[in-house]
Order: sequence, then structure tokens, then C-alpha cells
Amino acid sequence: MTEPIGLRGRKKLQTRRRIEAAALELFGRDGFDGTTVEAVAAAADIAPRTFFYYFSAKEDVVLADYAGRLQRIVDQLGQRPDDEPPWEALKASFLVVAADYDSERQEIIRRFRIMAATPSVYARSLQLQAGWEDAVAAALAERMGCQPTDLYPRLLASCALSAVRSSLQHWIATGLESSLPKLVEGC
Repeated sequence: MTEPIGLRGRKKLQTRRRIEAAALELFGRDGFDGTTVEAVAAAADIAPRTFFYYFSAKEDVVLADYAGRLQRIVDQLGQRPDDEPPWEALKASFLVVAADYDSERQEIIRRFRIMAATPSVYARSLQLQAGWEDAVAAALAERMGCQPTDLYPRLLASCALSAVRSSLQHWIATGLESSLPKLVEGC
């Protein structure tokens, strides 16, 4: 069970969300490269150095949801039945996150448009996805009783992430017409 967030934690979360909202609005209007940290700070009513307390770079604002989504996948994987085959456990875990994406369509498309148009954001997303593979492989290895460096959990994690990434790209390319969970389910 998670502990309730205190006043200080709530204020930090509100500030982080305000920075994200301001940055995404400016990126959409002025372009990623046309938006400075100073402009984001002014729009979020913070000092520029405060921006760097919350985000190490502008790219991380666009990808701010990555850490939470990864944790959700790992948590879901840990809650799957022990006797469930590894691929099915992975798929079920990714389906939960796919449903989250499905319910946040407009926010997802806004972030993905910025990522697709900005090489530095796309490059940062690939770095983060490599970390996802490591984390999912480690969670899967623990579940399977083997080492995270073993080939099988790494292979499963890599295949699952590729399948989800392809499903997500197809979902966005086709105008979000289908259901992302249905696309992931088909993998």
C-alpha cells in the first residue's frame, strides 16, 4: 500500500505538472527547438533553474510519463500468477499500460508528434526504451528464477517491447481509430 502524499509532495507534483503543461503547449505552438527553457519557466511561473530541479533537459518533459509507465508494467508483471507462461504474463502487463494509453489518446498523440518531429527527443526515447528492456528483463528473470543477463528473459523483453512499440506506432499512424489494447492483444 502506498503512503499518502504530504503537502510538500503535492506541491512538487503540481509544479511538475505545471511545467509539463506549459512546455507541451509551447512545444506545440513554437516547436521544440523554438522553445527555450526560459520560455517554459516563464509560462510555468517558475525560475529557469527550478525547471532543472524537475527535468534534466527539455527532452525529458516530453517523455515524462515513461518512468511511471515502466513502473506500472513491472508492477503488473509482479502481480501475475506464478504459473502463467512468461509471454502471457508480459502481454497481460503491457495490456494494462496499453489501456492507459487508450484512455489518454490526445495527450499521447501530442507527445508522439513532438517526438516524431524532434530527433533529440526521439534519441532520448530510444535511450529510455533500452532501460525499459533492462527493467522488464530483470523483472521477468526474477519471475522465472534466472539471471537478468540470461538470454531468454532478455529476448522476451525485447520482443514484447518491439511488439508494443510497433502496435503504438501503427495506432498513431492510423489516426487512433482502433483500440491500442486490441492491437497489443494481437501480438
